[in-house]
Amino acid sequence: MSAFPDIEKISFEGPDSRNPLAFRYYDENEIVEGRSMRDHLRFSVVYWHTFRGNGADPFGMPTLNRPWDDGSESLDNAKKRVAVAFEFMEKLGVPYFAFHDRDVAPEGSDLAESHANLDAVVEVIEQEMQRTGIQLLWGTANLFSNPRFMHGAATSPNAEVFAYAASQVKKAIETTQRLGGVNYVFWGGREGYQNLYNTDIKREMDNMGRFLNMAVDFAKQIGFTGQFLIEPKPKEPTKHQYDSDAAACINFLRAYGLMDHFKLNIETNHATLAGHTMMHELDYAGAQGCLGSIDANTGDTLLGWDTDQFATDYYLTAQTMLIILKYGGLGSGGVNFDAKVRRESIDPVDLFHSHIGSMDAFARGLKIAAAIRADGAIEDFVKTRYANWDTGLGVDIESGKHNFETLEKMMLEQGDAAANISGRQEMLENIFNRYL
Repeated sequence: MSAFPDIEKISFEGPDSRNPLAFRYYDENEIVEGRSMRDHLRFSVVYWHTFRGNGADPFGMPTLNRPWDDGSESLDNAKKRVAVAFEFMEKLGVPYFAFHDRDVAPEGSDLAESHANLDAVVEVIEQEMQRTGIQLLWGTANLFSNPRFMHGAATSPNAEVFAYAASQVKKAIETTQRLGGVNYVFWGGREGYQNLYNTDIKREMDNMGRFLNMAVDFAKQIGFTGQFLIEPKPKEPTKHQYDSDAAACINFLRAYGLMDHFKLNIETNHATLAGHTMMHELDYAGAQGCLGSIDANTGDTLLGWDTDQFATDYYLTAQTMLIILKYGGLGSGGVNFDAKVRRESIDPVDLFHSHIGSMDAFARGLKIAAAIRADGAIEDFVKTRYANWDTGLGVDIESGKHNFETLEKMMLEQGDAAANISGRQEMLENIFNRYL
């Protein structure tokens, strides 16, 4: 029985369409910079918000109308949910999905039962993947919801919690491999601290490094070739999280010998909470060779928590795609809709409206970014601004021909530096606006 009987497969109708259940900009076959939109964007629907979200918040009970879900944590309900998920994704026309282990299967009374529950639901997922051709962008383990993880998982002061987390991640990596997942994500939801009076930062960081190196070793052992990703986030639920932003994550990877094995999964809402823009986090990760994938959402800058709203702002999506194109795309990563409908958007059809709007926004952002790159005015200005480093002194400094003594000698003879040129920020913002 269909969960969405009144909804046909969403089609592209063009910018003039007034049909709310049609794409205006996302034409999966349109070629942009030599690749189709489908291949550039690699859209993915998340299991947790889209098929497990119920509209509850810290101040109110569930509100969303989900007639296919009886609200239980039974295995039968979990299996029924799979069919609904794949019907939705098939009608939406996305190529990928993503999940935590506990999203798709209920936790059992012990680890063995949890493993068995996951295996049982994965059998149904495999059937639906074969039927639809939809693939797994990434899998991950939920190491933050259960009370056992109240002090962290890999960073817990309880060694047995570390061992349990390792067992759960082992199973999640095996499951991701079984389903052909092309990435595996680590999000340290509670890997951090609330108070330094009771925290040994060095031991916690060392153990997290030890944990991730164990994961790398296990992946090699079983032949898992998917890309490992870390998702930066600065706070919520912990006061301070060790994966606080792109810079902190990359520093951590270097410190623990993990740079060859990990890239970053960057999220807009997390960038905002870190006091950065999405553009900054993407550019920083890209400059370090660590740009792997993105969680596509946005936060409300007037609120201080992770609101996980669907991104519909063309400025945001154009800036995002400008950086992604700059670094040659996302590789095995994708544009993953870690976003949820608002508590007041209660009907099943609202799931389509939210995803359609954001898919269109990223498609429009892709085209805007490609047009800006084709024009070349912004890129040319940056090259001109740094031209001083492409000749003479700049080349000599970057090639190691100078030290403090030689530079001081030169400047003593010259007396002062040459005059600076304008940064032209307002002009560049105006140029960007031409394409919106």
